[in-house]
Amino acid sequence: MEFDTASQSLSPGAASHQPNLRLPATCDPPSEQNPHRQASWIVFGATGHMGRSLVRAVLSHGDQCTAVGWTQENTPEQMGQWADTNCVGMLCDVRVRETVDSVIKRSIDRWGNIDIIANCTGYGVIGACEDQDDYDLRNQFNTNVLGTLHIIQLSLPHFRAQSHGRYLIFSSTAGALGVPGLGPYCATKYAVEGLIESMLYEVDIFNIKATLVEPGYVRLDEPDDAAILSSSTTNPPTSTAAATPSNVLRPRRYGHFWVKPTTSSPYNPATSPARHARRMVQWLNDRQPVSSVKSAELIWQLGHCSYPPLRLLLGSYAVESVRDRLRSIIEEIEDWKYLHYPVDGVAGGAGDDVGGAGGGSGGDGGAEGVKEEGQGEGEEGE
Repeated sequence: MEFDTASQSLSPGAASHQPNLRLPATCDPPSEQNPHRQASWIVFGATGHMGRSLVRAVLSHGDQCTAVGWTQENTPEQMGQWADTNCVGMLCDVRVRETVDSVIKRSIDRWGNIDIIANCTGYGVIGACEDQDDYDLRNQFNTNVLGTLHIIQLSLPHFRAQSHGRYLIFSSTAGALGVPGLGPYCATKYAVEGLIESMLYEVDIFNIKATLVEPGYVRLDEPDDAAILSSSTTNPPTSTAAATPSNVLRPRRYGHFWVKPTTSSPYNPATSPARHARRMVQWLNDRQPVSSVKSAELIWQLGHCSYPPLRLLLGSYAVESVRDRLRSIIEEIEDWKYLHYPVDGVAGGAGDDVGGAGGGSGGDGGAEGVKEEGQGEGEEGE
C-alpha cells in the first residue's frame, strides 16, 4: 500500500487482482477456493475519499451497498447519482440519532437484511488543546464517539435477530498515539477504541464481529479525485443546536480535518509542538503514502473473512508508529514495575508488595493496592 506511481489512478477492479493485496490465510478471507456470498453493506461517510473507495470496491465485487452521505455536505440530488441495481444513496448526520435510524431501516427494506456496516465518518480540528472551544470539542465528540454509538445501538437489534453481523469502524493511529495539535481528536479515537473493544465482549455470543481500522496517511488516488476535490466544501459542520455566525473565520479543510484559522500567541511560533499537525498536513498535501483504493480492497476482504482481527493497521507509518508506542509503554512499565513487586530486604520479606497489592496474595497491582500506614501486614488497602 505504499506510494507508487502506478497506483495513482488504480481502479477497484485492478486492485482486486493484485496478488499481494490479500489478508492472511489464518483469517479465512475470500478467494477462488473460498468464494464469498453476496453481502449487503451500509457505508457511512461514503462521500469521503476512503468511504468512496470502499463503496466502489464493494460494488466491484457484486455486493449490495447503501452509500450514506453527510447532510451538511451533500444533497439528495448528489446522492441520487449513486443509484444503481446494487447501490442506493442516502443522507444522514450521525450526530442525529433519528437520521441514522432512518438509514438503517430503509436499507433493510431495500436489501432485505444488512450484513456489514462500515463507519468511515470522522471530524477533527487541528489546533492546540487550549485553543479549541466548546463548539470544536462537542462537534468532534458528537461525530466520532456518539455517532459511532448511534450506529451500533440502532443496528445491533437487527444483527442479533439474524445471528450475525460485522462492524468495520474506522479509527486512526490517533487512537493509539498522542499527536500535538490533535488532542481532542485523539481523545475521541481513544474513546472509540475502548467502546468497540468493550462491546465485542458483549456481542460475541451473538456471532457479531467488529474490527477497528487504523489507517496511516491515506491519499486521494482515484481517477476522478481532482474533480471531487475542486467541488468539495470548505465549511466545518454546523452544530445540531445552532449554526456558526457568518462573521466567524472558517478554518481550512484537509480531508475531514479543519485547521483553526487563528492560533493564540503561546502556540503560534513556527516551531511550536502544537503546530505539528498543521505542518504535517500542509507538507503532506497529496503525498500520503497509503492508497485508498488498495486499502478499500483489503477492507472489503475484511468484511467477508471468517476470523477478523480486532485491529487492522494500514500502511507502514501506522505499523511502525503504533509498534513504537507500544514498545515505549512496555519499557515504561519495566522501568517502574519495581514499585509494585516484592523487593528483597524490605521488612516483612518477599511477602511485602511495595506500593502494590497485598503481599503474596496475587492481588491486582497499582494504586488500588497501596497500603495505608497502620494497616496489618496481610490486609490490602482500599
